[in-house]
Parts: sequence; structure tokens; C-alpha cells
Amino acid sequence: MAKYLPAMASGSDSKKSRPDRDGQTAVLTRPKVKRPPLYKVLLLNDDYTTQEFVVLILRKFFQKNAEQALELMRAVHNTGKGVAGVYPYDIAVTKVKQVQIFAQQFEMPLRLTIEAE
Repeated sequence: MAKYLPAMASGSDSKKSRPDRDGQTAVLTRPKVKRPPLYKVLLLNDDYTTQEFVVLILRKFFQKNAEQALELMRAVHNTGKGVAGVYPYDIAVTKVKQVQIFAQQFEMPLRLTIEAE
């Protein structure tokens, strides 16, 4: 059975744990990473896409529960548009393309757009 021995610092790793010249421990700083800008995926109302289909895509692609999907579908129907989700740009574009392909398969003219938040 092997005994656990603490690893000893060697090479360049030893500089990280040694005190600097003034007797203070050196602190490594990490660069700040800026969060990516967010974009709203908007559903636009039309006269042909069924309300049931809108609820389906809200549940399938935007992870809304039944109540949230129904409420958002009504908001889109009444106001002309609604926010399906807020994502970084690449994810927002992907969601729009996925929904458009799915809507085309069912011959629904559902329209979506992306808007900066």
C-alpha cells in the first residue's frame, strides 16, 4: 500500500508558491472574461400558424412548460410578437434556424427574428 506524500514544487511551479523578493506571497491574477451580449428570439404573429403549433415549438425548442407556452402564445397573438428566449448570438441564431426548419416540415409560415437586448 502506497503512502501519500505531498508533492514537492519543482521547476516553474515552484515560483508560484515561493514568496517574492519583499517577503510577500505572489498572487496570480486571472483576466476578466466579458460575458457575451445577449439577443432576444422573437416570435412574430401570423394568420396561418396554429396556436397549438406555437405552443409545441415553445415547449420543444425553448423549454417552456405548458402554462408558460400558452401564456406566451396568447401574448404573441394579441400583441403581434413575444420573446421566446434570450441567448448569446450563436445560440439565438441556431434556435431560429431549428424552428424554421421544423415549421417548414409542417408547412407552417411561422416567423422569428433576433433583436439585441
